[in-house]
Formats: sequence, structure tokens, C-alpha cells
Amino acid sequence: MGSEGRSRRRPGQLEAEVLSALWAADRPLAPGEVQAALGDGLAYTTVMTILNRLHAKGELTRTADGRTFLYQPALSTAEFTARRMRGLLEQVDDPVGVLARFVGSLKPGEEQALRDLLNHPRQDVDGPGAEG
Repeated sequence: MGSEGRSRRRPGQLEAEVLSALWAADRPLAPGEVQAALGDGLAYTTVMTILNRLHAKGELTRTADGRTFLYQPALSTAEFTARRMRGLLEQVDDPVGVLARFVGSLKPGEEQALRDLLNHPRQDVDGPGAEG
């Protein structure tokens, strides 16, 4: 197994990098543009595989543009992160314990923001269980 001088990415890291590149763009991107935005010499086929995988998961939308597709995130970073957090809570036996540890790890400003949100939910946020 040759590493070709590159360090191995953690599972999911390349997907996260692709999503970050798309969130940073001000418009949908073609696969070649995503490849260029990642800037570390990834093969076009690797980028296409990740884009197709993220699209299949519903994390990207795509629109036809001639002979290619343009990709963009299906969710904002906040929506995406909240969905992941919800999924993680659903996988544990003690979600209340996890939430308690999470709240205990918050910085004072973050804790106050959470208190404010619990007392006065924002109107631009869907309710529990809503599909994004």
C-alpha cells in the first residue's frame, strides 16, 4: 500500500471538504470547479464519486448544465450540522446524558444563546422532526 506521500484522510473527511467547498461558493459548481477548489491534486473521478455519493445521500442537489451537472448543498451548514447532531443523539442509549455533557462543554456565550433559543425559539427554524 503506497501512500504516494499523502496522508490518509479520516472517514468522511473528503465528503466534508467537498461540502465546505460548495458552501464557500456563491453558486452551484461543476465537478471540475469542485476539484480545483479542493486544490490537492485529487483525481476527477474521485471528486465525481464523492459528489455522486453526497447526492445519493440527499446532501447535494444537482442541475443539468449541458453535458455535466452543477452541484450545491441541499442544506445550509446550520441545517446540516443540526441534522447530524440529531442523528447522533438517536444512536445513543442516554441522549439526556449526552446533552448534559454537551451543555457542560459550552462557552458562556453559547450557553446563553442556547437558553435564549429554548425560551424563545427562532421563527426561521423548523420544528422537531421536520424534513429540511
